[in-house]
Amino acid sequence: MLSKRTLLAVMLLLAGLMVAPALAEDDLMGDFTVSHYFGGFGGEFIDSIVDDFIAANPGLMHAASPVDHEQFKTSILVQLAGGNPPDTFSYWAGARIQFIVDDGFLMPIDDIWEANDMGSQFPQAVIDTAVTYDMHQYALPLTLHWVGMFYNSALFEQVGAMPPTTWDELVDVAEKFKMSGIPAFALGSRDRWPAQFWFDMILLRTAGNDYREALMGGEASYTDPEVARAFGLWKELVDAGYFYPDANAYGYEDAASLVANGEAAMTLMGTWIGGYFAGIDMVPVDDFDYFSFPTIDADTPRASLGPIDTFVISAEAANADAAKAFLVYLTDPAVQWAFAEGAGNLAPSLMVDTSNYNDVVARIAAEIAESAVFAFNYDLATPPPVAEVGLNSFSEFMANPGDYEAMLERVQADAQAEFAGMG
Repeated sequence: MLSKRTLLAVMLLLAGLMVAPALAEDDLMGDFTVSHYFGGFGGEFIDSIVDDFIAANPGLMHAASPVDHEQFKTSILVQLAGGNPPDTFSYWAGARIQFIVDDGFLMPIDDIWEANDMGSQFPQAVIDTAVTYDMHQYALPLTLHWVGMFYNSALFEQVGAMPPTTWDELVDVAEKFKMSGIPAFALGSRDRWPAQFWFDMILLRTAGNDYREALMGGEASYTDPEVARAFGLWKELVDAGYFYPDANAYGYEDAASLVANGEAAMTLMGTWIGGYFAGIDMVPVDDFDYFSFPTIDADTPRASLGPIDTFVISAEAANADAAKAFLVYLTDPAVQWAFAEGAGNLAPSLMVDTSNYNDVVARIAAEIAESAVFAFNYDLATPPPVAEVGLNSFSEFMANPGDYEAMLERVQADAQAEFAGMG
């Protein structure tokens, strides 16, 4: 049997990536550092892509620097502030990039963006929200993920449930599973971030994106009725016993495993879960499927939610030429497709043939196209210091949902202090 690493190499070879002389730069020399937060199968794909770039540029000496997803959020800021950053690194589009742009830690990529006509290769909405900050291009998009409800197809068939389209239907389906002795929702909030999607989606389906943007920017309050209503609706589901117990005791992959094993019916998660399911030989549609988070208020414009992963260049990059060449390399449609296929995400590049997507991902692409807005998830939509406050509150809520009103008073005070400190 082929090892996973060998399988990756074969897939990239078939995509025409193993040797790319057209992309090679004879004058690229010296040490070159790439750091990223991708783990598991996605991490192996990134490492293979980097290795192929190095193979095409033999004058480079590469120092690999993968870091745990959550640890990366702190460690990269320490490296940037300490003046010893990697040449290029993966980073989340949105408020997190804006935060380090404001501190002068990133190098604009306007030159390679224009020279390689990158503006024609990505949707304008992606360029506006993920690439451009303070009127300059800073980031090269590599992944586009979407957050939805992913479910065990066999369990839905077993209890006679159909994917719900409204909140009332979602509650009815959850009750149907409860009556069958199966928790409806798996949530692994040990690392905090998976819980944000519940707050994000309920708020987007009720208060809408304009209000949410005001909240993320400090122009609305966590004590507003809109926020209280979102937590109140979430609490109804928790109080009804629809969640698998002890959400804070396990992580996102544990929750995915519960769904895969039939111990819970569904989980609210990003499309990277498709990569996890594929890794355990689950077949799209036959074994797992998805539905968009249901409508709550019918007059609220439809919003899609998710992160966009990018690569950026440090302002103090020791080998900026290699970093720029690497970002150009990442625009290759074959590279974008190879990573999308392996990690379960959508490729942000317009040059990728969407007919390659499996049925689940193809339908998700249509969902995004039909949405009125694409919003970044909570910890990418509000400044990092404020995001820490909110992420802590989501885990606190899952541990003690009955105290959410007092909790929101504390969240508002802490968030307000963080916003004031950034001013």
